[in-house]
Amino acid sequence: MALFDLPLDELREYRSESAEPEDFDAFWSKTLQEAREYDLDARFEFVDTGLSTVKVYDVTFAGFGGQPVKGWFTIPAEVSAPVPVVVEFIGYGGGRGLPHEHLLWASSGRAHFVMDTRGQGSAWGGGGGTADPQGGAPAYPGFMTRGIDAPETYYYRRVFTDAVRAVEAARSHPLTDSARTVVLGGSQGGGISIALGGLLPDLAAVAPDVPFLCDFPRATTITDRHPYREIGLYLKTHRGRFQDVLGTLAYFDGVHFASRGRAPALFSAALEDQTCPPSTVFAAFNAWGHEDKQIEVYDFNDHEGGGPYQEAAKLRWLRARA
Repeated sequence: MALFDLPLDELREYRSESAEPEDFDAFWSKTLQEAREYDLDARFEFVDTGLSTVKVYDVTFAGFGGQPVKGWFTIPAEVSAPVPVVVEFIGYGGGRGLPHEHLLWASSGRAHFVMDTRGQGSAWGGGGGTADPQGGAPAYPGFMTRGIDAPETYYYRRVFTDAVRAVEAARSHPLTDSARTVVLGGSQGGGISIALGGLLPDLAAVAPDVPFLCDFPRATTITDRHPYREIGLYLKTHRGRFQDVLGTLAYFDGVHFASRGRAPALFSAALEDQTCPPSTVFAAFNAWGHEDKQIEVYDFNDHEGGGPYQEAAKLRWLRARA
């Protein structure tokens, strides 16, 4: 696919037309307050993986509604004092997989915590193990329209809350330095990272790659590729409900979280990306609230973005931050 979105000079100036709800902050404050009424109950169980340079722990913690969420915690084997911690979130349809799939960040001398995404983990990778016990009104197959009738019931309210609790779980381990916490991920994981950048005031850095869940008004009308297309297919049946749906999605739009971002950020975008169109990525980047922000642009890539090149860029960028 050749370039299909705005030219790069226009992308750098683009601003989303997503309307921020008046009670956006109150909604998320109440949501997180309710979640924190449950004991975090973070449990780290050592796993013998056969890996000699790292130690791996099977983690369970209480996410949204006190419901159990899984994760892997990996740390260099010889660490004896607190180190920076990287908390990673997974792309759409994937799960935490197997421990040996996540060695990059522990190999850099940091602790690494990867969160399972509730209800996902059956589309690619090594699988997941966290159920989503809450349902909702009729939805298009997938996750994008689950509970979309209201922000209180929408699927990503549970996921973003799980993610906040995942950071709290990672920070609870005695060998992590909570002042040097990084959140990152690609695609859906990038969107979750942006949300945390707006919800948590004390992160050291945020690094979303080709992020999903940004600028819903444009994303749902510029691309017909899944997962955004799930919303269009839902509306194909539920005629005349577009504004109602956008009203719910506004509480989960990365653009609004980005404007509250209080940490340095390194984004990436791919100009041939039809899954997360570059204008939707730039919408969040341009809105990012912290002055220390950069974006890597990959001119001829689709949703794979920078791949290993972007991993190298993050390793360099984080040297001075965490």
